[in-house]
Amino acid sequence: MTTAANRTADEPQERIDDVDLATEMEGSFLEYAYSVIYSRALPDARDGLKPVQRRILFQMTEMGLRPDRGHVKSARVVGDVMGKLHPHGDASIYDAMVRLNQPFIMRVPLIDGHGNFGSLDDGPAAPRYTEARLTAAALALTADLDEDVVNFVPNYDNQTMQPEVLPSAFPNLLVNGATGIAVGMATNMAPHNLVEVVAAARHLLEHPDASLEDLMAFVPGPDLPSGGTIVGLSGIRDAYATGRGSFKTRARVSIEPVTARKTGLVVTELPYMVGTEKVIEKIKDGVSSKKLSGITDVADLTDRKRGLQLVIGIKTGFNPEAVLEQLYKHTPLEEQFNINNVALVDGGPRTLGLRELLQVYLEHRISVTTRRSRFRLDRRRERLHLVEGLLIAILDIDEVIQVIRSSDDSEQARARLREVFDLSEVQAEYILELRLRRLTKFSRIELEAERDQLLREIEELDQLLADPGLLRALVGRELDEVAEKFGTPRRTLLTEAGAQAPVSGRGRPAPSLEIADVPCRVLLSTTGRLVRIDYPEGAVQPLPAKPRRSKHDALLSQLVTTSRSEIGALTNLGRVVRLSPVDLPVVPESSVQLGAGRKASEYIALDNKQERVLALVALDSDVAVALGTRSGVVKRVMLTDLPKRPEFEVISLKERDEVVAAAIAPDDSELVFITSDAQLLRFPAAAVRPQGRSAAGMAGIRLAAGASVIAFAAIEDAEGAVVATISGSATTIAGTDPGRAKVSDFSEFPSKGRATGGVRAHALLRGEDSLTLAWAGPGPALAVASDGASRTLPEAGARRDASGTPLDAVVSSIGRSIGD
Repeated sequence: MTTAANRTADEPQERIDDVDLATEMEGSFLEYAYSVIYSRALPDARDGLKPVQRRILFQMTEMGLRPDRGHVKSARVVGDVMGKLHPHGDASIYDAMVRLNQPFIMRVPLIDGHGNFGSLDDGPAAPRYTEARLTAAALALTADLDEDVVNFVPNYDNQTMQPEVLPSAFPNLLVNGATGIAVGMATNMAPHNLVEVVAAARHLLEHPDASLEDLMAFVPGPDLPSGGTIVGLSGIRDAYATGRGSFKTRARVSIEPVTARKTGLVVTELPYMVGTEKVIEKIKDGVSSKKLSGITDVADLTDRKRGLQLVIGIKTGFNPEAVLEQLYKHTPLEEQFNINNVALVDGGPRTLGLRELLQVYLEHRISVTTRRSRFRLDRRRERLHLVEGLLIAILDIDEVIQVIRSSDDSEQARARLREVFDLSEVQAEYILELRLRRLTKFSRIELEAERDQLLREIEELDQLLADPGLLRALVGRELDEVAEKFGTPRRTLLTEAGAQAPVSGRGRPAPSLEIADVPCRVLLSTTGRLVRIDYPEGAVQPLPAKPRRSKHDALLSQLVTTSRSEIGALTNLGRVVRLSPVDLPVVPESSVQLGAGRKASEYIALDNKQERVLALVALDSDVAVALGTRSGVVKRVMLTDLPKRPEFEVISLKERDEVVAAAIAPDDSELVFITSDAQLLRFPAAAVRPQGRSAAGMAGIRLAAGASVIAFAAIEDAEGAVVATISGSATTIAGTDPGRAKVSDFSEFPSKGRATGGVRAHALLRGEDSLTLAWAGPGPALAVASDGASRTLPEAGARRDASGTPLDAVVSSIGRSIGD
């Protein structure tokens, strides 16, 4: 062991320094914090880039990865950046590179990627599987780096140089936003629309004293890459004024029918940084925990053709608006974005409002433009000096050659050229460096033209540098060019509405989840359309009288019920299909128009294209429903004690037979058959006893050979009822011959017994062999075309056996007029 007494002079002396632990920790932590803040986490307010992002774009520029060239492996880019500029892990470099490519994060992407660069729900593929190159917008950020527009600093090992900041031809920090977590501070900046930001910057250039309100006229709020809706703008104004604020973003959702009997919420845009899988997971969790109700399923139909499409099914009877409010409250369909505009200014972190952000950028851009102009001015002056020397030499090229040939060495040649032709050392050196054949090719005219051009450019650059107004105007024009080249329309909708309806006792109450069960009237048109009229304040009212319209359809059947009840749709195949009025489109009572309804086939599962709905029936009624078939069969059936199935049969039809019409038929009503051979039979409904659902019915009318039933009706009030018939020929092409029409009072036809042949209802003329259309019911009758347009019928009052009058247009169906 060596002791202090025998230690030699050559041995190192032990040294122990006492330091204060708190002071050492504070100093070390501050150094670490400053390194993280300045070198890693926060963007520079001038170009909006963190150091790693700036190094990626600069190195890709140095590698020549322009938009007009091929992609290269991302791993190669990561390797070059890590080896030359960024002494950190390859994972952090690749993550930053991926972000610069993702269009759902960047409002103006700076890297054009090829391969799987990930999504909001999944990470990217490894860098060996992806390829990348710069976008045209990235070139705008790095343009003119070779013209001394920014300072260059050494890299981490002093082997190469890198730009301290990029020239940035557009305000990238505002346009693409930024996120970062440093030590003791963080930044979270929202993306904006390039066109709007440039317009605000132009305004601030021209009006340096512009207020925040003036600038917000150009930049009303963020413009998120994913679109969506920003709800409430007060927090945005706070952020623009102080650098801190918040706003809520909502998904873009529409309420649409997703199947024949089902309504859904279709999500086409999501809040910023929210993916579909996250939304689906939260919806499933909410349904499982009973926080969400009224939802049947969630389907992600997103693809390249239709884009984002998330379909949320809504249960029958639930209010879609109320379900949507629940989703906004409990799922990421509504998210809050907290703005914290922290960026580096002069090497230190600062919280900046909109005006300060634009001001810092414009100062940077003015500096870039000034340095670029000064650089170009110096280069043109240097070139002008050389051109003037060449012009002097070319006047006597032979003597120049003689002077060079007669000189002992280059030093003597240079000195003699300067002496003989009065040249500067730079001019003499340039002439000496030129090959003889190049010198002789110079023409005096070309050199003089170049000299004149250089003089003009030098004069323009001198004026530009001498006049700050011209310099600012140039900056403004270049910003306009960038906005025109890379600008896109706004994607995010801005609204002043409150972020969410309150669900407590304060403010307005949240809407009820379930649609109220109110009295309503369901209407079925002759063209097969359904509508619903609600009466939430009281009992069902009579339909309002309406003037005839060019297109408003005719009424085939109607039913008074409630909106959440269950009713039946009786078809020509003898089936009753259950449906709820809650699914049907609602029209105001004051403007009933069946043409605005929806096809019944959209709400009812029909067997085939030949099946059609004939009537609407109440499933809990104690009044019988009468059916008449093509072969003359009649049946009354009570729709009570029905099976729980969604559909069931109410008559057993023979082969090739079908139901012609159906209607409510109490005992005091009368049943009417009209046949193709112009016979009408009228008899009391009480003559037909009600039967069970499986019964086949009984004889209703006796048909002549070759005849069939074309119309059937149940008339409760004979007074005011009419019979409309249209004659024609079975040999003509359907839809080409309008035929002859007649409207007679129902009282013209005498009552006969059931299963008889009836009486003549229309006299057929030469060329006519049958009735093509007939109808009986409350007058006046309304005839319509296949598209629902009204057709004119003769006035009522004709004899029952008259021949009718010619029609001017083809009639497709006849029904009751709305409001009559």
